[in-house]
Amino acid sequence: MPDWQKLVRQRLSGLALDAGEKEEVHAELAAHLQETCEDFVQRGLPEEEAVRHTLSQVEDWHELRRRIQMARVKENLISKRVSQFWLPGLLTLFAAMSLLMLVQFFARNPQIADRSDWYRVAPVPVIYAPWLLSLPLIGALGAYLSNRAGASQRVVFLSILFPVLPYLAFLIGVPIALVPDDHVAHSIMFNAFFVGLFAWVIFPGVALLVGGLLAHLLLSRQSPSQDTAIG
Repeated sequence: MPDWQKLVRQRLSGLALDAGEKEEVHAELAAHLQETCEDFVQRGLPEEEAVRHTLSQVEDWHELRRRIQMARVKENLISKRVSQFWLPGLLTLFAAMSLLMLVQFFARNPQIADRSDWYRVAPVPVIYAPWLLSLPLIGALGAYLSNRAGASQRVVFLSILFPVLPYLAFLIGVPIALVPDDHVAHSIMFNAFFVGLFAWVIFPGVALLVGGLLAHLLLSRQSPSQDTAIG
């Protein structure tokens, strides 16, 4: 019975993967080939013929190597995207919405700052202020998680601002959806859009950036010092 690990390592030489990933691929493929060969032997084939039948299942080792590399690269890209952007972004969004719900729940007699006709489109509660003051911590959380995953500065920036992106999409979408409606006064929609833009996008975005960029700056300064200490 051949050394399947050695055989796979030779046939897949030049596999452009990290050492750990390469060893994992070699071990998995070698185990599969060994199980297949043993199955042929149990069916009554001589060992040499079983080995030949097993190897014949891979028609083109160069093509197999190419497909493995493409699959691993795609898998790594998806994994990095999740760890660097989606996970930090969704966690900051969840934290921001949870804090807003808590502030609204525990606030006594929440008031609406403006009772004009357009407040229903872009409400600005008085209880919004405590939530706004908590956002720098949430921005710092997003920056920390994204930095720890090795994200670029652009991805870190998006992770910090992720909690306000749904509001921005909503504010852009609502006026567009109401344009055909002649019953909605344009001046009301204009005022509502800008109040909502400042109250739920610009002000929270600035608060998130204050904490997030400060955390990013501190983490960027710590990383070189840690690398120097390790070296």
